[in-house]
Amino acid sequence: MKGDAETGGHGDAGINSSPRHTVPASPRRFPLTGPHLVFALTALFFFFFFLLPIWETLGGAFRQPGGGFTLDYFLEVFRNPIYLEGLWNSVQMAVYSTILTSAIALPLALLTDRYLFPGKSLFSALVLIPMILPPFVGAIGVKQILGQEGALNALLESLRLIDPAHPIDWLGQSRLFGVVVMNALHLYPILYLNLVAALANVDPAMEEAAENLGCTGLRKFRKITLPLIMPGFFAGGIIVFIWAFTELGVPLMFDFSRVTSVQIFSGIKDIGGNPFPFALVAVMLISTVLLYTLSKATIGRASHAMMAKATSQGGPRATSVPGGWLIAGFFALITFLAVLPHLGVVLVAFSRDWYGTILPDGWTLDHFRQALGHDLTLPSIQNSLKYASLATLIDLVLGIAIAYVVTRTKLPGRQILDAMAMLPLAVPGLVLAFGYLAMTQEGKLFAFMNPTVDPLLILVIAYSVRRLPYVVRSAAAGFQQTSVTLEEAAQNLGCPPFRTLRKITLPLIAANLMAGGLLAFSFAMLEVSDSLILAQKQQDFPITKAIYELYNLLGDGRFIASALGVWAMCFLGICILGASLILGKKLGALFRV
Repeated sequence: MKGDAETGGHGDAGINSSPRHTVPASPRRFPLTGPHLVFALTALFFFFFFLLPIWETLGGAFRQPGGGFTLDYFLEVFRNPIYLEGLWNSVQMAVYSTILTSAIALPLALLTDRYLFPGKSLFSALVLIPMILPPFVGAIGVKQILGQEGALNALLESLRLIDPAHPIDWLGQSRLFGVVVMNALHLYPILYLNLVAALANVDPAMEEAAENLGCTGLRKFRKITLPLIMPGFFAGGIIVFIWAFTELGVPLMFDFSRVTSVQIFSGIKDIGGNPFPFALVAVMLISTVLLYTLSKATIGRASHAMMAKATSQGGPRATSVPGGWLIAGFFALITFLAVLPHLGVVLVAFSRDWYGTILPDGWTLDHFRQALGHDLTLPSIQNSLKYASLATLIDLVLGIAIAYVVTRTKLPGRQILDAMAMLPLAVPGLVLAFGYLAMTQEGKLFAFMNPTVDPLLILVIAYSVRRLPYVVRSAAAGFQQTSVTLEEAAQNLGCPPFRTLRKITLPLIAANLMAGGLLAFSFAMLEVSDSLILAQKQQDFPITKAIYELYNLLGDGRFIASALGVWAMCFLGICILGASLILGKKLGALFRV
């Protein structure tokens, strides 16, 4: 019988032999454990470090001291005239910043997409300049130029156009104007990148058909072009709105205290016994979610089908010589205005003194040396390098895993995973930073991460959560551009899935990962909200917190702060330039909710 089984097994293998059917089945089931594990671990990560901070914030806003539910703190925000004024100023800040950003970005994107003009490649690259410096650092330069004793008033006084005894307050008594301008000059590249990508996907035949039917000029743009690019407009515009609505650094530098973000920051010292900072954060979060939902329902879903390929020859067209130079002049003007804050910071960094004059009274390199040797600056550079490096490492591991599951598997719910990875772009950084502070208080689950003891863990996690979308989008783009047949061929030759990913796929998408990693690292190095709120001891300060503290010091503080800002500007500029060279027009997809 034993011999029959051994010899007869070959003849029956194709009919009822189980080994022949069960052995090939295990390789098909095994890869599914990887995506499921990624989904589970990512879900846990987002639960503890995205949802839990938000829950802790909402709990502090709606929980009575005895543990019951209450709306009193939340409603008090709308009863208290100071809190209400701060909220109204935040709304104005967001609305005006978005309008001004759109007024800058939309014409630039249209001109770039439709026309050839002198210096087009150069100006397209210079559009990214505003992103190489946090806007609150640029506020130092703007105040130096537009302040009452700034360079502009000094110039007008020298021309006898204003009375020296009554200088003009260009920034306005409320400082709202200055904050809006700084936000717009910093954020318009995000909207511009999205609009350029959206315009590149518009089928020229649709616009030509409208022209043939008599629809031209502004009417054609309003009826045809604008609806077609509305998804891209929404993708960039909603980030601009949320960013401006919750901006903390610029109002702080402009002494604009009657704004919700600054009121939250001021209440951090009393976080243990004051529920109103929690209520303010809850109001900001709920307002953001409602505005995003309404915008998504009314604008973000507006899409129009187009042919898979353009049905007529499009592309930018040549202009007349005067027209080309006029377009170039417009780009030059916007670039100059965008560079103005950076120029102001550079001049402050090089100046011996600068007060009430058009240019600094003298020049020196001492501030740059001090910026690399000051007791506050050198540790802050080391801290930022440490925090950002660890955060980028986490982002690369999570980003590759999430992008692989989303693009390479048919796992049910993978789109939820993709949405979770992008949610940090839609939730204000200020809200998350405050939530991290709340969840690490004494008696909480993560009390061992309390930033007053050691902020390393919580800052690394905060940075990684905020910048994860950049790596996910970059990795996903790389996976989508790489043929899956190469991976299938490797697996057919016996290469396990993980080894295939490591040996075949990752080298092919290395450029995308490098671009996403550069952006994640550089923006983590200059993160503002998390740094200002979570780093509370001098020895733990990252660069942005050091700049803020230096600026508030008497004497040479603002000069050293500016010099440190210039060093940061050079570093971030190199990183963004490298990412833009790698990704090109796809850079805009990294700033899309």
